Amino acid sequence: MKQIQPRLLSFFFAFFGIALATLVSFAESRSAVAPVPATDPDATASASVSVGFVVVPFIATDKKGRPIRDLDKKEVTLRVEGRRVPLEFFDHNERSPVSFTILLDGSGSMGIAGKKEGAMAALAELVKRKLPKDEFALHVFASGEIRELVSFTEDGASVLRAAESVKPYGKTAFFDALAVMPGKSLVGQNGSRAIVLLTDGFDNASVLSAGQLASLLEGIDVPVYPLGLWTEGEETPAASDKEARVDLDILERIAKSSGGRLAVADTVEKLTKAIGAIERDLRTQYVTGFAPSSSGEEKFRRIKVEVDRSDVKVRVRAGYRGTAPPSNGNR
Repeated sequence: MKQIQPRLLSFFFAFFGIALATLVSFAESRSAVAPVPATDPDATASASVSVGFVVVPFIATDKKGRPIRDLDKKEVTLRVEGRRVPLEFFDHNERSPVSFTILLDGSGSMGIAGKKEGAMAALAELVKRKLPKDEFALHVFASGEIRELVSFTEDGASVLRAAESVKPYGKTAFFDALAVMPGKSLVGQNGSRAIVLLTDGFDNASVLSAGQLASLLEGIDVPVYPLGLWTEGEETPAASDKEARVDLDILERIAKSSGGRLAVADTVEKLTKAIGAIERDLRTQYVTGFAPSSSGEEKFRRIKVEVDRSDVKVRVRAGYRGTAPPSNGNR
């Protein structure tokens, strides 16, 4: 299998992210000295704007959920709005480093029933699984503000120390906080990226609605992995708890549309398993992509990846926002 070099893959990410670099740099310079309101337009940057290159990570599993590690480029078909698109590169490297953007709930309810400790256990597991060149950035949100505690670093211990220093306070506004994360993730140096959200409850302070958040994050290229922290023995939201159910549903929708997955954990064992699943996803993913044409309107365009094998399940981002893809004339 022909593999693209990490330097070239990084170039592709830099190519479509360059238009956002100024916005992100400005937002980061502000957050270094003061908390940034999560709905600050200067801090809200999304990879779903018009792009110069569309990178398409995807995960292929068998019917038992086990990753398939031996796909060849010839077995993969990429379609945009039903039309086949030629693959400009195809890569699969289980040792590729990852840039993890961690979003930690710092609201008051995290300070009770061991939930902060649960978040620390999840972070410790993530750091323990670190491979060379993996890097982490830590952001904390509470009461409508988001703070960057640690910029991207390969020093996992510094992330754990910073997270330990968080004193829970205020309300939960993860809709607003999550909205700014795709732009902040572009600062990472690795081609493979992920947003990991650690939260204990349901949004009760955001300015953004669930629908607005979903619309804003439509077509992002960064997989989102929300991890819901529950107290051991605490029941997850019942179907009758409409408000709680809506918040979980929107997180599941965002995770699915970005190529990530939602997990809810109430024990250390489940936390460890959830982090293991995230790490396995990112280590076994395939990456392909293409450059859109300059024709057509800029709009959301759906993506589908097909594999020429039976009983293969593919998880991939829902689409991208931009101009029409190139066409090789085949349906």
